[in-house]
Amino acid sequence: MSIRDAISNAPAKDQFPTLSEDVKSFPVREGEEPWTGAEVETLADDLIAENVRLSAELTAADQELSELLRNSGDGAGDDQADSGSSALEREQELTLVNNTRDLLAQNARALARIGAGTYGACESCGEAIGKARLQAFPRATLCVTCKQREERR
Repeated sequence: MSIRDAISNAPAKDQFPTLSEDVKSFPVREGEEPWTGAEVETLADDLIAENVRLSAELTAADQELSELLRNSGDGAGDDQADSGSSALEREQELTLVNNTRDLLAQNARALARIGAGTYGACESCGEAIGKARLQAFPRATLCVTCKQREERR
């Protein structure tokens, strides 16, 4: 099953019918207000909308990459500059496809964490990631401290 197949485009309230109860278990940092169902539903709906957009981008990029790969075989008579330009274009398109797939996977993971009731907990230390961080970057899986530690490695 592909990432696109695993992603539902249904609204958050349909995907997570017990969300208003589940959010009570979502951790928050000291001094933060508890999560509300509306806040998490908004984040989930934003992730779902982004998935729709990214899926369309991925489909277009996959088609473009397929076309570039099909055309790369008939390079008879191309000079080295044309060949290099085509290789660069294929590499850029492949990077775009891979980045889009990564974002879709991160969004699917965030939505799965919402559904599992583990959204907001750092996957490394278990502490709260923080509402502000998650509202700015809903795909976050690490608190700031753990993310900084990871980046120093």
